[in-house]
Amino acid sequence: MNGLVRMTRLCLPFIVENGHIVNLGSIAGRQAYEGAASYVAAKFAVRGFTYALREDLLGRPIRITTVDPGLAETEFSVVRFKGDTARAASVYDGVDPLTAEDVADCIVFALTRPWHVNIDEIVVKARNQSSGGRIIRDA
Repeated sequence: MNGLVRMTRLCLPFIVENGHIVNLGSIAGRQAYEGAASYVAAKFAVRGFTYALREDLLGRPIRITTVDPGLAETEFSVVRFKGDTARAASVYDGVDPLTAEDVADCIVFALTRPWHVNIDEIVVKARNQSSGGRIIRDA
């Protein structure tokens, strides 16, 4: 969270015309789930910061979007499980997770809308996911 605040503060003076800030959150910032208290708290903070930033920048030529993905197969699980690649891979067993490309497509969609349109939030999940902790897995 500190990195997001610091980078925003550093970049804002240079966003003078037709700017767009895209913050990457997570569904963890919308729905808490077991075993992830610190991560959930950080992602709720990203969401709150983005909302507050919208208020602070209202009237400036800057659009602000938050993209909150659900289960996405990235290096996140390897980091979360401290390099245990087998445990990290098991997170995705029996489900077709989002990919980094899926999330990137959402970001590109927000960035390419007509200038008068601001995509406020995009929440994107794997089809078999209803929340951060609830996923239906194929047998």
